[in-house]
Amino acid sequence: MDDKIKKTAYVGYAAKGAVYAITGVLAFMTAFGMGGQKAGKLQVLEFLEKQPFGKVILAILGVGLICYAVWRFIQSVQNPENISDDTKGIIKRISFFISGLIYLGLGIFAIVDIFSSPSPGSGGGGGSSSFLSGDIGKYIFIAVGIALAGKGIYQFVKAYKGDFLKKFQIGSITDGSKRKFIKNMGYAGLVARGILTSIVAYFFLKAGFGIGGSGSEEVKGTSEAFSFIQQNSSGPWLLGLVAAGLVCYGIYMFTMARYRQFDD
Repeated sequence: MDDKIKKTAYVGYAAKGAVYAITGVLAFMTAFGMGGQKAGKLQVLEFLEKQPFGKVILAILGVGLICYAVWRFIQSVQNPENISDDTKGIIKRISFFISGLIYLGLGIFAIVDIFSSPSPGSGGGGGSSSFLSGDIGKYIFIAVGIALAGKGIYQFVKAYKGDFLKKFQIGSITDGSKRKFIKNMGYAGLVARGILTSIVAYFFLKAGFGIGGSGSEEVKGTSEAFSFIQQNSSGPWLLGLVAAGLVCYGIYMFTMARYRQFDD
């Protein structure tokens, strides 16, 4: 595989890791009353913009997220890792393409946000446009909910099977402590991501089945998923565990940027 493609992937993994790590840290701080906020990806970008040298950080992160999107598009279209052409492989490549679109949007948002003035009331929770208020919106939300549910289950399956370790060619890492660290970060991160994705899937399905009726629901995302977890009787501790898991996922992405192996 071309070295430029590898470097693009590594930069992308690091940028994705930063987003998840910051999301987890902010949620963890909120769980135990240390400030922070229950933030989704867009809110994380807005949080970073308000920090010292925020626009510089956003520019770097935006470029990194676009690199990740490019890598996903390459995986989907060029298929440099020779993913099989069976149904499972096709679904995987389509999911890569969709992931690329999402992170491309995030990267562009980060860069555009550098040159825009903050708008009052930005970064709020869910909502639905008039376009999504009819039958079309209902089917879109249900389809997205089913897809997210599948993605959530996939995270648990990856953690259970340990498939993610193949990307590291884990046997080639001679340092046992590094192998153990990568495994632990991957397991914890994938489980936490699976929990959050499953909750957001529930929100979309609930919104889809509620649209058009008297019990119409708003679409909710990651920040609302954090609130949903916190409402549990063990809320602070449960939210803290999930938030810590997201930090682990961010660190897992950093290990991908450092140790991920490619088949040439």
